[in-house]
Order: sequence, then structure tokens, then C-alpha cells
Amino acid sequence: MSKELEYLSKQFVARKLSRRHFMGRAAALGLTAAGASTMLSSAVYAQGPVKGGTIRVGLPGGSTTDSLDPATTTNSTGTMISRLWGEPLVELAPEGGLENRLAEEVSASPDAKVWTFKIRSGISFSNGQPLTADDVLATMERHAGEDTKSGALGIMRGITAMRVEGDKFIVELDTPNADLPYLMTDYHLLIQPNGGKDDPAAAIGTGPYILKEADMGVRFVAEKNPNYWGDMGHADTIEVVVINDDTARMAAIQSGQVDMVGRVPPRTAQLVARAPNINVHSTPGPGHYVFIAHCNTAPFDNNDLRMALKYGINREEMVEKILFGYGSIGNDTPINSSYPLFTEMEQRSYDPEKAKFHFDKSGHEGPILLRTSDNSFPGAPDASALFQQSLSKAGINLEIKREPNDGYWSEVWNAQPFCTSYWSGRPTQDQMYSTAYLSTADWNDTRFFNEQFDQMLLAARGELDEAKRTQIYADMGMLLHNEGGLICPMFNDFIDGTTNRVAGWVENHKGFDLMNFYAPMKMWVVG
Repeated sequence: MSKELEYLSKQFVARKLSRRHFMGRAAALGLTAAGASTMLSSAVYAQGPVKGGTIRVGLPGGSTTDSLDPATTTNSTGTMISRLWGEPLVELAPEGGLENRLAEEVSASPDAKVWTFKIRSGISFSNGQPLTADDVLATMERHAGEDTKSGALGIMRGITAMRVEGDKFIVELDTPNADLPYLMTDYHLLIQPNGGKDDPAAAIGTGPYILKEADMGVRFVAEKNPNYWGDMGHADTIEVVVINDDTARMAAIQSGQVDMVGRVPPRTAQLVARAPNINVHSTPGPGHYVFIAHCNTAPFDNNDLRMALKYGINREEMVEKILFGYGSIGNDTPINSSYPLFTEMEQRSYDPEKAKFHFDKSGHEGPILLRTSDNSFPGAPDASALFQQSLSKAGINLEIKREPNDGYWSEVWNAQPFCTSYWSGRPTQDQMYSTAYLSTADWNDTRFFNEQFDQMLLAARGELDEAKRTQIYADMGMLLHNEGGLICPMFNDFIDGTTNRVAGWVENHKGFDLMNFYAPMKMWVVG
């Protein structure tokens, strides 16, 4: 780098030179726009976080029927909003493993049946009330109650007793579970004053921001929490705008209306990345685009019909035409190599003859109705059309009903018997299975009620021999693969976009997209 370019980059970092002027001067010195952008990014990141300003985020998934109660959060927008104001006991570390949040220490009994979380002292909620272990207990009680609507209920059912001893929150389990701390990273389990029992949607927590405006499904504004104890939250204000339409969301970041977006459509990712002021980040992970059928609802209560649908889907075509290479082929289980105890199984391939055989054997006549929406996953209507075409070669008639984006997650998903859906995945196999496939799980969106599967899940939790545990998970995956209502053609990469107005992106993070939805809290404004 020439001394003049080095001087210009320092002037920009010190906010004595605008981005436009830097780019103009750099071009005059013979540097390309891409090279100038890379230089700025490196200089800004080396300088470290800059305080102040506003970060604007464009997100899909939000709906007017959403709630601020973290127990009922079902989509990307709701998860990010709850991250702004609330925190769990522990969280996934960006590079993997766990990092302590409200719990400063985590320990277990030798048999992994009793877990102790020591709660940090000196932390206050955004309303000024001190955080105590009693608040943690009350939070877990609210999510564990039999009348709760919490998405974490499946996780909490393995707990037989909870209590407080001074600054310690103690959990007793019915069976050993080495994964319990990972389960506590669930985004529903944000610690609230008195557990949120007084007002679960008050959005009062210990997070880096205080929610000031909330227009559900439209727009949210959060301001820095002056009493926040941690090191996140560099911007003064974070504004989140719900933009469910893919084209509109990409237009928003390309025009500079927002600084970052989630779910860049694979179809347009390369085109978006060509813009000199936009960075597209692709991260492999456990997220999967799926078709879900209720195993207890006709005609999907017939396993031959479900097998016909599984053999009738062209997975390679889906990855090529829907993900455009930003992903990998699925195999009718929610688990892939992102999970630590993953075992390969024989890949199910597109086979119209086998699809026809199972369809005829099922005895079903007439069309099959599939409901879909862009709000379920990017390109879902197109994926549904490809599914329709591949099934037609087996003589199976698939009808497609396109549902409104607004209300999809409350009126269609987990309500209608056959629809497109999306799962971001979970940190461990136990958590993914406990959340969506355990018979008692509220979010068992395929209505997969299998006693053998439930027994194996509990056995895996209590098995401390890793090789034996791995085999149990392999057997569970095979059972779901052959008898479940999950049709999983593809695992998506997380594709996010940020402008050069913000810096601090961390590559290959664990968890969900947009740096596990912490991007606006960990990044900062540079121009």
C-alpha cells in the first residue's frame, strides 16, 4: 500500500474523510473499487469497534401476529428482536462450544443429572431491577409449565426439579444429559424479571438494548441500554425493518436503506455481491428447507404415501435451482455434518418408479395439497413447483396453494397438514430432536409420535459412552428417515449481506444466520 493510500485510510477511520471521497481519491491513484473496499474493511477492523450511530437491519419472517413474548418466538425477526433486549444463561460461542452469559459458572454432578448455574452478580434488568437466581428459576418455571405455549417446552420436560441456593440455580434431571448447557442456549429461554410471569411481552431483560418502538411485522427501534454489563452494542440505535419480499429486501440493501439483511436469496446472491459497497457472507450450517407432512392426518398418516413423496423429490435439482450451489443435499432427517455426532447414511435418491409403487400401495386417489409461501423459505414457491414436476413423472398430482406471507407462521406452519417450512437447526442433535420430533414437543410440526424414537432419545441423553451415543443417534436418524413426515431435500448455507457502512463481521460463526442474529450488536458503524 502506498503511503498516500495508507494516509487516506487512516483519515477515513478517524472520520475525517467520507467514504465517497476516499473511493474517489483511491480511484485517482489507480485502485479498483473492489480493492478500495477491501482496504477500508481491513483498516476499520484493525482499528476496532467504533461507538455511536444507527445500524439498520432488513429481515424476513416477521408478521403482524407475532408477539414480544420470547416463549412464542417462531421466526428470524422475533429471534433478533429478543436478542436485542434479552439474554440466556449461556450462549453458543462464535467458533463453537459455549460461552457464559448470565451464568458465570456452569458445573455438573459426576452423573450429569444435577447441573448448577452460578448467576453473575451486579447485573440489572433494563427496568433497574437487579438480576437474581430467583428470576432465573421463575423464567424456567414459566417455560416448563404444562399450560405454557413455549417452544422450549420439549427441552424443559426432562427436568424433574429446579431450585435456588443463594446465587445458584440448580437443575435436577430425570436422566443424565451432558448436553443440558447447550439446551439452555435456546432462544426462547431469555431471563426475565420474575420469569416474565407478570408481563411476558414487556421486552424487559438484561440485553444491550432497550426496545423503544415495536410495530409487529413492520418496524422496531431499540436504543442502547446504558446499564448493560457486557461488551456488545456499539451502535447507539438499532432499527429493524421487516421486509419479507426477497426483491424488496435486496433493493433495500443495494440502495443503502439498510446496512444488513438476512436470507439473501441464493438466486441473486452472486449479483448482489458484485455491488462495490456490499459484502455477501455464506456460512454452511444446520439450516434446512423442508416439506413437512402431519403423520397423524390423512392422507399423510399412511407411510407409503410419505415414502412416495420422499422418492418423488429431486434433491440434486433443488440444490442446483433453488440454492444455486449455496447448500447441500438433504436426506429426510434434520441432521447433517454440522452436528458433532453425525453419522452418514445411504442417500435416498429421486426414483419415480419407487414413488409410484408406494403411492399405488397407499391406496390414495386424487391430488395432494401443498401450501407454501415465500415467507417459509426463499424460493419456496419455486421449490414447490419443482416438486410438482418431479412427482408428475410418477403419476402423482400435487396441487400448490400459495398462502399470504403475513400470518404464515401462525396460520399455516404447525397447523396445516402439508406445507413448506424452514428450520435453522440447533446446537446439538438432542436439542433438534427434543424441539421438533419428541412426541411431547409442542413444535412437533410433522406430528411424528413414535414411542421407540422417544425411548432412544432418552437413552442417548443418559449414555456417556460417545461411541454408543453416536450409534443411538444414527438409529434415530434412520427411523425418522424411513417413517417420519419430514421431507428434507436440502440444507441451506446462511447467506447474509452487509454494506461497507458497517464493520466487524465474523466468518464461520455457529448458530443461526446474521452471526447467530447478533450481527447488529457485535458490528459497528464506520461511515
